[in-house]
Amino acid sequence: MRTTRILLAAAVVATTLTAGLWAGARNDRAEASVGAITWSDEFNGAAGSPVDSSKWKFDTGGSGWGNNELEYYTNSASNVYQDGQGHLAITARKENPAGYGCWYGSCTYTSGRILTADKFSQTYGHFEASIKIPKGQGMWPAFWMLGGNNWPTTGEIDIMENVGNTPNTVYGTIHGPGYSGANGVGGNRTIGSPLGDGFHTYAVDWSPNLIVWYLDGSEYFRATPAQINGNTWVFDHPFFMILNVAVGGSWPGNPDASTSFPQTMLVDYVRVSAWNNDGGTASALKSNFSGRCIDIPGANPVDGARLQMYDCNGTAAQQWTFNSDGTLRAMGKCMDPAGGALTNGTPIQLVTCNGNPVQRFTLSAAGDLVDVSANRCVDVKDWNSANGAALQLWDCAGTSNQKWTKA
Repeated sequence: MRTTRILLAAAVVATTLTAGLWAGARNDRAEASVGAITWSDEFNGAAGSPVDSSKWKFDTGGSGWGNNELEYYTNSASNVYQDGQGHLAITARKENPAGYGCWYGSCTYTSGRILTADKFSQTYGHFEASIKIPKGQGMWPAFWMLGGNNWPTTGEIDIMENVGNTPNTVYGTIHGPGYSGANGVGGNRTIGSPLGDGFHTYAVDWSPNLIVWYLDGSEYFRATPAQINGNTWVFDHPFFMILNVAVGGSWPGNPDASTSFPQTMLVDYVRVSAWNNDGGTASALKSNFSGRCIDIPGANPVDGARLQMYDCNGTAAQQWTFNSDGTLRAMGKCMDPAGGALTNGTPIQLVTCNGNPVQRFTLSAAGDLVDVSANRCVDVKDWNSANGAALQLWDCAGTSNQKWTKA
């Protein structure tokens, strides 16, 4: 099975979004479109006990894993174990206790890499872990997902990566055919102190045509098909999870005299929730800001009717259905950006469904109603909370006038 990651430093350059770009980024996750927990591990085993084999298996070996990594991944409780204090520990050691051979000769380091392949996988949802990462030049901890054995065709979602020479920065990235390795699409967030100083939560909300990354509940990057330059979006099938600590490699560089060993990544929990797909059932879309619903004016709307906010009343003019073709429909017509424009301030209207990709919308697990082609959110214009308030496309900012709940 090829589970290669080739994420060089350039991988996050072209499409990186830093902490300040998403002005007003939210600090708490909207739960409206996230269902029940479907899988979790709290790591409450006795000190020194192995991981739960019903949930995890091991990758082993010293092949370099496509990245010129230096470690040999073992299945030993010396490298992967529960610490008796509610944590998983993955420890990288400067040792070779069993004469392991690596791609460069006799191995210098051992570490651990565990995955849920053949145990658990899921399409869409909220994937989150609370992790205290290791520190030091050459360290490369990661919490990530793969969509199968045929990389990059089956896709990769990196929920959290850090390299020791940028201790304050978390990276989130997707890889697929035509946008893999150094061409991966990703963003990052930098905070004021090393991430390894304490536990942080790392998460993605994954729904059709949208993946959103969070550090400690605050959004810092989102990816849609619009960002992969016409390549194939390969994130609509089950993915499994991976936790590992790599040593050295093409991106972080090798350890040096400043790097101390052993180095341990502690994981407090890993939890997965379902994506709450409505299965094509019509429902109202209620604003978290005003408490009113997206409404079609008039009993017999014509093409071009501008959508508005109005008191929720359960009528057909407020019953929206997410269809398998990506359209959002009510009263037999589609939600549409006026004139096919995708810029800030474009009004939202109702027109005959015409197959134009600009009519594809998705409601993310975070409550963002996103035009997939524009990668912009449906926004209550001018923060108007009254009946008749207009709707527009606007850069997604995580604000309450862009948050929606199915009602």
